[in-house]
Amino acid sequence: MIQPVAVIGAGPFGLSTAAHLRARGIPVRVFGEPMVSWRDHMPEGMLLKSTPAASSLDAPQRGHTLADYCDAAGVPRLVSDEDIIPVDTFIAYGEWFQHKLVPELERVRVVSVDRRPHGGFDLKLDSGEQFTARAVVVATGLSGLAHLPPELGAAADGPAPTGPISHSSQHHDLTRFRGKELVVIGAGQSALETAALAAEAGARVRVVSRGHGRVAFGAPPWKQPRLRPESPFGRAWSLWALSHYPHPYRFLPDQARHYLVRRVLGPLGAWWLEDRFAGAVQVSEVARVVRASVSPDGPALTVLTHSGRTEEVTADHVIAATGYRVDIAAMDFLGHGLRTRLAVSRGAPRLGAGYVSSVPGLYFTGLPAASSYGPVMRFVCGTEFASPRLAKHLAAAHG
Repeated sequence: MIQPVAVIGAGPFGLSTAAHLRARGIPVRVFGEPMVSWRDHMPEGMLLKSTPAASSLDAPQRGHTLADYCDAAGVPRLVSDEDIIPVDTFIAYGEWFQHKLVPELERVRVVSVDRRPHGGFDLKLDSGEQFTARAVVVATGLSGLAHLPPELGAAADGPAPTGPISHSSQHHDLTRFRGKELVVIGAGQSALETAALAAEAGARVRVVSRGHGRVAFGAPPWKQPRLRPESPFGRAWSLWALSHYPHPYRFLPDQARHYLVRRVLGPLGAWWLEDRFAGAVQVSEVARVVRASVSPDGPALTVLTHSGRTEEVTADHVIAATGYRVDIAAMDFLGHGLRTRLAVSRGAPRLGAGYVSSVPGLYFTGLPAASSYGPVMRFVCGTEFASPRLAKHLAAAHG
């Protein structure tokens, strides 16, 4: 019996990869809840920052773009840079893609993955089933990678939605903050949209941005320069190169790769959010958050201002919209022996051609691949580059 390939994760990268593997006739088992991070860990009422052109899952055949879904579902077609995508529409698109191209999805969780002595992998599912796979693709998205800065974590026993301090990924319904004083830390789209949605739900909201993360919003499509090449993220030569030619990225020095992943397409609100944000949310731009503390009255932040003074910011609750950090150690479904064999760079797997790790047969795609293939891997449009190449490499190596 031919051993299947296991794809762990059913978000955009997992579904796109599985579709490409199936199209090549490779036996594949796919595990996870479809679009679960988008459905359970994004705020209700959220709109996607990415344009329709940057929001389609790559498929091995025509007919499976976001626009194709809109036509099939009879909803308004989303095609231009001025069209804004509701998160519910994107989730429904992902589920439609899954039903059409990955119908055999198994809605169970992979509990453990261990390397076999002579090749292949032993997997155990939370259903109790155990089986052997010839290769494994890790496409778990943002799961388990929420980052809470040390100065916040010291004040609480980890982020918790009902505690004094939480992470933005822990909130789907922001109406619970109606009438409350809320502080949101961050200056990226997640922070600014969370703040705007909470304010619209009746909270009194302050955004605290740190360091160089000044609150700013992108230019609308009609104001972007016309003499630069188009990319899924805007018009700029650097964005065009990183979007369409990620191959050389993994040969850059470690410091340069990690810097670009953090800074390219860094903190910036969507153009359509500015009017909803202005006047509804207070902003404090500070040098850094020194520490957080918790008292019976609620959490408090001690901040260092850009003028060198310390101030205290109090609230009923603090949401850290402080992003995600790839850390192999947090992927506890990978067996200890497997994790110790992986070559890593600042916690992220070092990937070679075709998204394969230093352990033959173990592949990573999506956010964990960003430090090897660049910032495009943080976004859905990265499936266009990653999925066909990963499937091609895996087919050649394990055909």
